[in-house]
Amino acid sequence: MASKSTIQTVKGTREFYPEEMALRNYLNQKAASAAQAFGYQEWDAPFLETIDLYAAKSGEELVKEQSFVFNDRGGDPITLRPELTPSLARMIAARQPQLAFPLRWWSFGPFWRYERPQKGRSREFFQWNIDMLGVNSPEADAELIAIAATFLQSVGLPPSMATIFVNNRRLMDAQFDALGILPENRLEVSGLVDRRPKMAPEAWDAYALEKGIISQSQLEGLKQVLGNYDLWQSSAELVRLFKALEALGVKEYVKFDPNIMRGLLYYTGTVFEAFDLSGSVRRAILGGGRYDNLLADVGGEPLSGVGFAMGDVVIGIILQEKGLLPAFVPSPTAVLVTIFDESLWLNSFSLTAELRAADVNVTAYPEPAKLAKQFKFADRMGISIVTVIGPDEAAAGQVTVKNLKNSTQTTVERAQVAKTITKILESKG
Repeated sequence: MASKSTIQTVKGTREFYPEEMALRNYLNQKAASAAQAFGYQEWDAPFLETIDLYAAKSGEELVKEQSFVFNDRGGDPITLRPELTPSLARMIAARQPQLAFPLRWWSFGPFWRYERPQKGRSREFFQWNIDMLGVNSPEADAELIAIAATFLQSVGLPPSMATIFVNNRRLMDAQFDALGILPENRLEVSGLVDRRPKMAPEAWDAYALEKGIISQSQLEGLKQVLGNYDLWQSSAELVRLFKALEALGVKEYVKFDPNIMRGLLYYTGTVFEAFDLSGSVRRAILGGGRYDNLLADVGGEPLSGVGFAMGDVVIGIILQEKGLLPAFVPSPTAVLVTIFDESLWLNSFSLTAELRAADVNVTAYPEPAKLAKQFKFADRMGISIVTVIGPDEAAAGQVTVKNLKNSTQTTVERAQVAKTITKILESKG
């Protein structure tokens, strides 16, 4: 048990012991594989930014309430980055004439937001960001959705467990126009729709009318729109989108849902959000959509883009709950070189150098100890092959190789150790 004097972590931050680090690296690797399969380039931006960047590009709430802001030693206000889009805009604007469009960029890195920590949300998190810039078409939107579906499939989440729901800003604006919902009320109406699954129908109706932003007839019309899952067929953009998704082989992961409203006022066309459907409560996994005028606030030429972001916390919880993570392997090597005694210490160390030169990853026990203790260490670290150089082996120029998985051993010439180990590893026995 930790003593009372132990210094605690900063509230909302996370410690990555090897098990947690393995999960983070697994998600990073799966995100990278999905992005690179479609030809996207990796990039990143500074973790520290001036607050002016977010004041120009993001909402007041993000800047004043959700960001970690402090003055540097020169007195200038800076922040730990709460999101990546403003940095993306600045970096593209700085080199826009030299870049080859369309850009396909992805990143996986840390972000910080000053929010109330709870399950599925921390103040420090890692996020996958991926965007295509310079193309404005439903087919480009479909490519980003296909990348998201490819990721979900790669981590073992079938469409029955994780589905990507799609809507369209222009389609919903047309519906709002038909209902007479004023443009200045649409942000609140979108928030209202976002709350709908969390409330009883009668309570939601009453809440909507109490807000005073829609009339009874508009409410009835809105409910009809939100219940029309064939509405997408009246949108030429969405018809093209679903044809492209079918061609890309991921249509089974995607459904139209007029209730997808989050970010609807930020996005200008397609919007989408992936949810975990395996529990009693839907959990958002990732979300994104099409946006225009990315560079308008940082001095660049207008540029359209489409992209999405996925935090590591919720998807990590889901994969752990479903038993979909690969077994944790404590050691990155399957080979332990033991130290028999002080007189043979350097003999064993030189063997490790020979094995690494032969492209065999190996760890050495750091000091002489009873072999039983060293074997126990190998077992705890998941190491399956152990080598021993005792006095007899040293005198004969040999090495004993023990396979802990099947309790067999063989003594071979030292020059054959690497080949023997490689053969065991390849046989997985």
